[in-house]
Amino acid sequence: MDNLKTLLPSLPSSFSLSSLSLSPSSIIGLGALASLTTYWLVTRPRPIQPPCDLQAQSISVQGDQSCRRSALLTDDNLLEFYYEDTKTVYDMFQRGLRIAGNGPCLGFRKPGEPYQWISYTEVAERAQVLGSGLLAKGCKPNPQQFVGIFAQNRPEWVIAELACYTFSMALVPLYDTLGLEAMVHILNLVSDISPAEISMVICDKEDKAESLLKNKEKGVTPTLSCLVLFSPFSAALLERGRKCGVEILQLSQIMGYFVIRQEDVSISYLPLAHMFERMIQVSMFCHGARVGFYQGDISLLMDDIKTLKPTFFPVVPRLLNRIYDKILGSVTSPLKRAFLHYAVRRKQAELSSGVVRNNSMWDRLIFNKIQASLGGNLRFILTASAPISPTVLSFLRATLGCLIFEGYGQTECTAGCTFSMPGDWSAGHVGAPLPCAMVKLTDIPDMNYCAKNGEGEICIRGHSVFRGYLKDEERTGEALDADGWLHTGDVGQWLPNGTLRIVDRKKHIFKLSQGEYIAPEKIENVYTRCVPVLQVFVHGDSLQSYLIGVVVPDPEVFVDWAKERGVVGSYEELCQNPDVKKAVLEDMTAVGKEAGLKSFEQVKDFYLHPEMFSVSNGLLTPTLKSKRVDLRRVFSEQIAQMYSKSPV
Repeated sequence: MDNLKTLLPSLPSSFSLSSLSLSPSSIIGLGALASLTTYWLVTRPRPIQPPCDLQAQSISVQGDQSCRRSALLTDDNLLEFYYEDTKTVYDMFQRGLRIAGNGPCLGFRKPGEPYQWISYTEVAERAQVLGSGLLAKGCKPNPQQFVGIFAQNRPEWVIAELACYTFSMALVPLYDTLGLEAMVHILNLVSDISPAEISMVICDKEDKAESLLKNKEKGVTPTLSCLVLFSPFSAALLERGRKCGVEILQLSQIMGYFVIRQEDVSISYLPLAHMFERMIQVSMFCHGARVGFYQGDISLLMDDIKTLKPTFFPVVPRLLNRIYDKILGSVTSPLKRAFLHYAVRRKQAELSSGVVRNNSMWDRLIFNKIQASLGGNLRFILTASAPISPTVLSFLRATLGCLIFEGYGQTECTAGCTFSMPGDWSAGHVGAPLPCAMVKLTDIPDMNYCAKNGEGEICIRGHSVFRGYLKDEERTGEALDADGWLHTGDVGQWLPNGTLRIVDRKKHIFKLSQGEYIAPEKIENVYTRCVPVLQVFVHGDSLQSYLIGVVVPDPEVFVDWAKERGVVGSYEELCQNPDVKKAVLEDMTAVGKEAGLKSFEQVKDFYLHPEMFSVSNGLLTPTLKSKRVDLRRVFSEQIAQMYSKSPV
């Protein structure tokens, strides 16, 4: 009290602390402040807890730094199956049938109408009628039965079309291969793991968590610091964990909201011959979720998305590039553009701390309209099949307010072999190896890539790698070596945090006359970032010193883009206008320079073609890859004409 009187000398000697009183309004104000503080503490955005150390997302195999496997594994034994009773597509659909019962499975719509749904039960009945063998378990389907329907997206054919894989290999679902559900299978086998090494365990039941906490209390698992449960848990378990220093979390906390649930719905618009799309569908079926098909017209895809309101959106980078360009193109005022970029930076700051949400002040003020254009219900997006610009990826992670993952793989390894880790929202890489595969880099002497430097051709081995091409031993021998490694033709680089970056392409490489190696697909991926460019084919010849190309302008933006530069005309007329061609070339050159293309990697001339490359005109494969031989043949006249004159 003496100290208090010293601090408050002006108070009368009769003053006592007990004489302090607060007015009713002050009490209400303090109560409101306390309530708001409590509410903020409970509801404040929390970062997603990553399932491993984000600075060590992969581990070297037997000390070989060029060969790595997932840090989610406890040893070098790769994951084969997540559920012992789910080893084929048949099993996966049966699992979804048990979960969903008569719930919706496949959706379709007619123009201007809502989606209609076929239930899991009805799909099973239709599949038996079709004689697919997928659900009529004892039936052995004839592979010839399915020839010609791969590119079709008719719902009644989906199950039948998938059947051709039930007798060829056991498939690993793309999203399960993230590894967390696998850890239930792996880490619950405590007898196979040294207890002293366990720090985190994911379990499916509370009684198992109780048992593990008991072991912690006895000192059997001294390093155990975190338990994750699939379902909600009791307050008693939480308190017991707190007392022994173990954090108790629900899977949704560590995964954000990535786990596929029965109420999830995906939009299907990629051809079913695309392994990426195939794995998405069987993964949705395995969890009793829904798949809605687009109308078949890609120009109506956005309308289908708004109607379907998907929670999961599988995309290729080209589509994300167009969304990015449309967002920026819709903001014409310098003030609004500055405000947009400021809001994006604020959301990116949250991302850097691990927070992903769509209910911030910036979402309510700016981004909710963008999110509504994609249905408003998106929980996660997966981009694959080609590299995506880090700028685009970071921008969309901020504006769309959902989890966006990037994966890498190819058809020959059942779609995925690497996947970005939950909690790692950095860009410029394709994540770490999945638990089902090992990834190693091998030397490419001609291109000066050395595995000892963490660079080289990406090779994959594991349960998800295919066994070979049907009746084609020569191509099989080119793809698979004697040790079972799949040689992808892509060039990768290991980053310090154990993630993989795609840096080049070995396949389709050719030399120019002066000896420079050219990877055309890498250059094409760069040029498709140009606003007016939809598709591009880069061509070179060992007898020529420079590159040329064929460019298909984006019909949605090309006319307006040219008009902004003072040139008016129809789409076809603009393709023949030399001034427009010059402007497109300048834009491509600028984008190429910004992306780090060397001078000899820049095209010096190109032909503007008014028709898209497509599967129907024979210029794209069913997986939407360029048919380079056919493109050279179709445009041989234009190629010869461009090489007959000096480069521009």
